[in-house]
Amino acid sequence: MKAIRRFTVRTVLPDSIAPLSRLAKNLRWSWHKPTEDLFAHLNPRAWEIVHGDPVKLLGSLTREEIQQIAEDPQTVEQIKTLDADLTSYLTQPQWYQRTQTDDAPAAIAYFSAEYGITSVLPQYSGGLGILAGDHLKTASDMGIPVVGVGLLYQAGYFKQSLSQDGWQQETYPVLDPDEMPLTLLREQDGTPARISLPLPNSRSLSAQIWRADVGRVPLLLLDSNIPENDEHARNVTDRLYGGGSDHRLQQELLLGMGGIRALRAFSRITGAPAPEVFHCNEGHAGFLGIERIQELMNPQDGSEPMTWNEALTAVRSATVFTTHTPVPAGIDRFDRAQVEYFVNAGLTPAVATAHILELGAESYEGGDPSKFNMAVMGLRLAQRANGVAKLHGVVSRGMFHGLWSGFDTEEVPITSVTNGVHTPSWIDPAMRAIAVDPQENDQDPASRWRKIYQADDNDLWQVRRDLRERLVHDVRRRLRASWKKRGAADAELAWTDSVLDPDVLTIGFARRVPTYKRLTLMLRDPERLKKLLLDPDNPIQLVVAGKSHPADEMGKRMIQDLVRFTDDPEVRHRIVFLPNYDIAMARVLFPGCDVWLNNPLRPLEACGTSGMKAAMNGGLNLSVLDGWWDEMYDGQNGWAIPTADNKASTDERDDIEAAALYELIENHVAPRFYGETTDDPEITSEEIPHQWLAMVKHTLATLGPNVSARRMLTDYVQKLYVPACVSGRRSIADNGKVARSTSRWIERVRQAWPQVHVEHVDAEGVLQEPQIGDELTINAYINLGSLNPQDVKVQVGFGHVSESDHIHERSYAYLDRVTELGNGRFLFSGALTIDRSGPFGYTVRVLPSNEELAGPAELGLVRNAA
Repeated sequence: MKAIRRFTVRTVLPDSIAPLSRLAKNLRWSWHKPTEDLFAHLNPRAWEIVHGDPVKLLGSLTREEIQQIAEDPQTVEQIKTLDADLTSYLTQPQWYQRTQTDDAPAAIAYFSAEYGITSVLPQYSGGLGILAGDHLKTASDMGIPVVGVGLLYQAGYFKQSLSQDGWQQETYPVLDPDEMPLTLLREQDGTPARISLPLPNSRSLSAQIWRADVGRVPLLLLDSNIPENDEHARNVTDRLYGGGSDHRLQQELLLGMGGIRALRAFSRITGAPAPEVFHCNEGHAGFLGIERIQELMNPQDGSEPMTWNEALTAVRSATVFTTHTPVPAGIDRFDRAQVEYFVNAGLTPAVATAHILELGAESYEGGDPSKFNMAVMGLRLAQRANGVAKLHGVVSRGMFHGLWSGFDTEEVPITSVTNGVHTPSWIDPAMRAIAVDPQENDQDPASRWRKIYQADDNDLWQVRRDLRERLVHDVRRRLRASWKKRGAADAELAWTDSVLDPDVLTIGFARRVPTYKRLTLMLRDPERLKKLLLDPDNPIQLVVAGKSHPADEMGKRMIQDLVRFTDDPEVRHRIVFLPNYDIAMARVLFPGCDVWLNNPLRPLEACGTSGMKAAMNGGLNLSVLDGWWDEMYDGQNGWAIPTADNKASTDERDDIEAAALYELIENHVAPRFYGETTDDPEITSEEIPHQWLAMVKHTLATLGPNVSARRMLTDYVQKLYVPACVSGRRSIADNGKVARSTSRWIERVRQAWPQVHVEHVDAEGVLQEPQIGDELTINAYINLGSLNPQDVKVQVGFGHVSESDHIHERSYAYLDRVTELGNGRFLFSGALTIDRSGPFGYTVRVLPSNEELAGPAELGLVRNAA
């Protein structure tokens, strides 16, 4: 019998245990083990049925069970203690309050299309969402005043299962916000707060705002599934990364423009401080800058309106843009006409559509003039931008070089902040107890991880085996459930009870399954893989998981190929594929694996944080030198898979790198895990592999603090948030005086720049037989047209030169002695010291100069000597 109407009945708790509701609604429980354990102990069987969801657990309790809990003095006292601990956590000064000055922002808005915080709030698809969730959780722990903004998807991403022949199948179960740890944002009169955007054909897109409390960080999630909307508008937030391009564009308009409106409503209703810095996590939320520009051009507070250029200058000064994409194909691009159609519906009455289209235009060599590029708009709307690993910063500077075409690639103003992971969420409590000092140290955060060097090898080996054994039991349970969904009967599944062995070297591989991550590289030589799995002395076992995007047929085919291999009765006890990879699975998988495998096509992995999570649990990485591993591999914390020469074909490259992978496992990884032989003829192998454990200890002590999101957030605060706040405050102070003057200066420089050129350069000094230490005086005759010397910096770049006269290992000096020659011509002079031997050269260039610029390349203007 099917219900004709559905509603949620609220659980009413007695006063003595009323704090349970607060503890359940604040997502801190998802990384605070004592609180999680409290809910698990209230009713262990119900906890298992609701898959570890405190809100659903409380909703499932009967009146009798609630009364029993309320009458248990020990439980009541525990609830009281944990509630007091949460209050202390939410109110006590943390790192941010202890270390930052008045220059630090009062609030930071963080926009992301997905958030992976806990499996009970399934609003994520992969690494981007997990990173965003870890960003919020770590900000909470450190007291950084972040407020998150995203969308609430009615069906999240998707649940993955396998067909009988191993093909990925997707289902989209509808989520009920009332059954999740969310609170609806309401006006003072109790009505739900609403934001609204106009759509073409006199339609509108409205949304209500759900709040999730991630510790002390509020996360605002916009939900279009409300009665005021028509059917199409209600479905805008139906699923993550679903629908066609029109659907996706509306999601991104709602996230960016609607997100700013939601922030304003949140501040108005709660009194929370207005954000001073806006962090756009990937291009999906890029329209947030357009909404902020519109606010300044059409102010509602009586202040003087700004022009487009003035507002753009002000908005850029306080915006940070993070790109996660290492390939152009990964960027959201819409048809220019498509964006124009939606904008012309009245989305931005104060802003000319042409200005918006110009921001996303691929107006550079190789660009497509018919496309609107979200990442390009994000970069043009942000004064500060970063990639998510050092190598990714290099890749990003190359990928977006067209926006700064007059500069060398390494000068493109995109820095990097290497991602990190939230330690309390991902380190197993047993590993944390043996490896990490509980005392925080603001001055030396790395010191906490050096505790592992005090651990006895026997104790560490036992912890690692316990974690592996727990993984084995979890795999058996999940594998059996997966086979039953594929149509197998219980009588056929007795073999699943002996899958994997807690004493066998366990290698993990779990991630999204686009083709570049090469899920099936391990299958390149199936017979050799079988040999490794079934080796009588040094066997290995593999646990694999991952989802392919529903539209990615090649990714699905890779999953099917792997599943068919794992179905082979000869090896199925040593290699498994687990469907529906999510946070709950990951929390057992990462600690339980001895080695974490990652073999993408270099350099297509932006960061790849899964290996970080393994490392902080004592797992050793076996990876291509890509993403974070490229900068943190030191020869003692794992193994680097050699990469083939870029000139090799795709097949040749896969063959070479797969062969290297097999060789590393067979001759280096497995022998060390099982204990290499000693010189003593009476001892054939070590019972405990001390050399392996030395690598584990080194990994924990050195990688632990570096892969931590505390390090990542410290970098964001110091390198990006504080400078953006200083610039933003200065820009809008005194009715936007600096923004207005800076925008006028930028406009004047842009108009005059075509007139600027270097007429002649000469040098005075020892040029016949120069030696290190000799000084040259460089004279540059510059025609500035209508500009003044104060508008520019004239720079001499010098260093080693190649056979093609390209200057390497450059140093710079400014030519700061100025002589006016008349008619817009000036002589700029200055000294340089010859500081190296060998082929040496120099050149001169002219750059715009203004103290409000974040760097010399910001405007993309340069005039080089010919």
